[in-house]
Amino acid sequence: MLLELSVQNLGVIEASTLVLRPGVSVLTGETGAGKTMVVQAIELLTGGRADPSMVRNGAEHASVEGRFEMPTGEEVVLRRVIPAEGRSRAYLNGALAPASQLAELGSNLVDLHGQHQHQSLLHQKVQRAALDRHGQIDLGDLHAARGEERRLLQEIEGMGGDARTRAREIDLLQFQVNELEQAELDDPRETDALKDLEELLADAAAHIEHGNRARVTISEDDGVLDLLGQAIATVAGRAPYHEIAERLRGLQAELFDVTDEMRELVDSIDEEPERLAEVRSRRQLLVDLLRKYGDSLEDVIEYRSEVSDRLERLQNHEAVAAELEIALTKAQGELAVAAGAVANARRSAAPAFANAVNHYLPELALEHASLSVEVRGDDPADDVEIMFQANSGAGRHGLAKVVSGGELARVMLSLRLVLTAGPPTLIFDEVDAGVGGAAAVAVGRALGRLGASHQVLVVTHLPQVAAFANQHLVVDKTDDGRTVVSTVTEVTEEHRVRELARMLAGQPDSKSGREHATELLTQAELDRSQV
Repeated sequence: MLLELSVQNLGVIEASTLVLRPGVSVLTGETGAGKTMVVQAIELLTGGRADPSMVRNGAEHASVEGRFEMPTGEEVVLRRVIPAEGRSRAYLNGALAPASQLAELGSNLVDLHGQHQHQSLLHQKVQRAALDRHGQIDLGDLHAARGEERRLLQEIEGMGGDARTRAREIDLLQFQVNELEQAELDDPRETDALKDLEELLADAAAHIEHGNRARVTISEDDGVLDLLGQAIATVAGRAPYHEIAERLRGLQAELFDVTDEMRELVDSIDEEPERLAEVRSRRQLLVDLLRKYGDSLEDVIEYRSEVSDRLERLQNHEAVAAELEIALTKAQGELAVAAGAVANARRSAAPAFANAVNHYLPELALEHASLSVEVRGDDPADDVEIMFQANSGAGRHGLAKVVSGGELARVMLSLRLVLTAGPPTLIFDEVDAGVGGAAAVAVGRALGRLGASHQVLVVTHLPQVAAFANQHLVVDKTDDGRTVVSTVTEVTEEHRVRELARMLAGQPDSKSGREHATELLTQAELDRSQV
């Protein structure tokens, strides 16, 4: 849901911040006050088209920012900046992002009703999904069968083409397999081991020289051991130095051991130029293989396995192809059965779905209108379209061709009352166009019912609709002769009564208007308690 909306320098709105709540929020205000600017701000946040003409006169740029709560409970911040000159910028959680990313995310957060191009239910794939959801149609077998057919077709396509193409690929793969098998790769760590061995062999003479020099320094005449022996003799038998003498004897014993180990290490190092050449040749071979077949020896070993399998399949092409064709025929048969089952289920579910929506149309001042669901095309009948007939003498048209914004918004409201899923935030503009009296109360009641499961934001001119809101926002306009400034504020209690009275009687302090406003609020509260 939309938690907070901040708008700056957008149209007539200089700066305004709205903190929205669950349930139904209404936007009211005099004509031209800027109510549609609030809707336009949300439209921008969800990837809508930005234009420099939206920027308030005299401002360098306009900006809108919305803080949303995802269904998972995580919060996300969307932002758009529209310069007076230049291209707009989009931000997701403070980082630059393409507007298309906001549109993709926004489609799961907000659904706008009132502007044709932004209503998800106008798209046939969404209508199909709505029918499937309402009819509880199981698509699992269909998706699995389609996936299996797609996998087999891709495998057949990858079999190597015609005989000449396969022959060329077999030659190439045979060369690669031979090269990799001759390399006898078994240990993925061989590269590191060879590097260490090469360093050892390359520096053998230097290792021997330095080892002998260190051993002589320790053990030869006047070496470290001789000097240490003299030190021990000097303090031996002297009571104050007893502990020191013992420690020196320990060092002497340790140095004898070190000298022996040093001699063994020096003797173990061989100068082997032939062995060094072999190691270097092996390392170069591995470098060449890595350059051609992978980033690591593990990758190269895995590639050897893959090309061996591929070579075997190509060499046995006829048998493998026959097996795949048999599997494909079986998969396509299973797909036909699954598609037929889904098509039958869709055709059976369509009337019930249409009737469920038609149930709400009369109370929304569409008493002569009707809705039907056409299920067309070959199995699984993916061509699903919701058709609308405004009255008994009118033709049936797809929802996208419904001209009246008010009619369309009320049809969408009826659909939303039937469909419990969908984006958590719904915005209705023009939903009350062309209605009044009892029909307006019915629209308000329907919106209130929808607010029990969604966050609903409604732009309305009707007090009967506004009375059903959980939150009432008023857009006020001031004109000092030079500039027009609009602000959005929440009204409660007495201030809300005055706003409804203004909508009813044209005067906020009209006695009859205030009485009627109070009556509307009381009735709306009673209706809400019965939902």
